[in-house]
Amino acid sequence: MSHFHSLSIDRVQQDTRDAIIVSLHLPDELRSVFAYQQGQHLTLRAMIDGEDVRRSYSLCSAVQDQQLQIAIKKVSGGVFSGWAHANLKAGMTIDVMPPMGHFQVPLQPAQSRHYLAFAAGSGITPIYSIIKTSLLTEPHSRVTLVYGNRASSTVMLREALADLKDRFLDRLSIVHVMSREKQEIDLFNGRIDADKCRALAEHWIKINDVDVAFICGPESMTRQVSETLQSLGMIKDQIKTELFSAATVDAAAAAARRQARTSDASVLGAQCEVSFIIDGHHHQITMQRDTQSLLDAGLAHGIDIRYACKGGICATCRCKVVEGRVDMDANHALEDYEIARGFVLSCQAFAASERLVLDFDQDS
Repeated sequence: MSHFHSLSIDRVQQDTRDAIIVSLHLPDELRSVFAYQQGQHLTLRAMIDGEDVRRSYSLCSAVQDQQLQIAIKKVSGGVFSGWAHANLKAGMTIDVMPPMGHFQVPLQPAQSRHYLAFAAGSGITPIYSIIKTSLLTEPHSRVTLVYGNRASSTVMLREALADLKDRFLDRLSIVHVMSREKQEIDLFNGRIDADKCRALAEHWIKINDVDVAFICGPESMTRQVSETLQSLGMIKDQIKTELFSAATVDAAAAAARRQARTSDASVLGAQCEVSFIIDGHHHQITMQRDTQSLLDAGLAHGIDIRYACKGGICATCRCKVVEGRVDMDANHALEDYEIARGFVLSCQAFAASERLVLDFDQDS
C-alpha cells in the first residue's frame, strides 16, 4: 500500500472551466492492487520544479465501472492542480498509490436503504462514486443528493449526474443548491449550512427515513450539516463525513498544546525510540519528543512513509499505535471508533512516551 505505481493516462476530459476528469489505464497485472471501494481516493505524485508534490483525489467512478477515474479541480495557488491542468495529457504516465479511504458503508444486494448525501463543489467526486455504486449494488435502495455550487456552470460531473438520474428515475433524487444563481424554488437558493439543512428537512427530506448520510465539502459546511442531522434525530454512527481540503490548523493553539504537554521538566529534551512497521519491514529511529510530527521525523530519517496532504485530512498517513502513546494536534479524517482502536494520523501525531511502535500495515 505504500508504493507508487506508474500508470499511463487514457484520457483527459474537460468537465467544467476549472475541472478535468482524468482516466487512468490499469494493466491486468495491477487490477488486484488497485481494486477499490466506492468513496476511496488515489494519491498522485509528481516532481514539480524539483519538488516531490503529492495530492489525493477521490475516485469518481463506480466499482462496477472498473475504471480508475478522478476529477481535478484547479484551485487558486494550487501547485499540483495547476500543474495537472497545464501538463496532464493522454499517453503520459504519472505515479499513483493504490486506493485508500474508509468513506463508505458495506453494501448488500438484499438491503433496502435510503442514503442521503450532501456535497459542495469538488466534494461531489467521492459522493458520485458512492451513489452510483450503491444504486447498482442495491436495487431496492434509493438516494437523495443535495449538491451545492455557485452556479450551474460550476457543477462538476453535471452530465454524469443527469445520466444517472435518467437511469434511476424512481430511486435517485437530486437537489441543486446555488449560491449565486437564482432558482425558481427559493429553498434551493443560498449555501448549504445548518439553516439550509434544517429547511430541507422540514420541507423536502424525511430525516427519520434516512439510514445513512454522507457529507463531503469544506469543513464549516460538513460540520454544520452533521450537527444539524444529529439534532434532527440521526445518530453519529449513521453519518459519514469527508473534507475535500485541509482545514487550517491554528498554529498558535497547536503550539500551546505542545507547550502544555512538555511543561513537565522531565519531558524537556526527552528522547523517544520509534519503530515504524511498513510493508513488513521495521525501521528504527531515535527522536526528540514533541519537536516533529512522527511523519516528518520518519521522512527526515529517509523512511519511505506514505503521505499526501500533511493536514490531517486524507488519512493517507494513517497508522496504528501498537506500543506507546502519541498526541494528535488535529484530526479531520479518523472516526471515533478508529481512534479507540489505536489508529492515528502520523502527520499530526507527536511522541508522548519513551518508546513507540507504529504499524502502517494494519488497515482495520
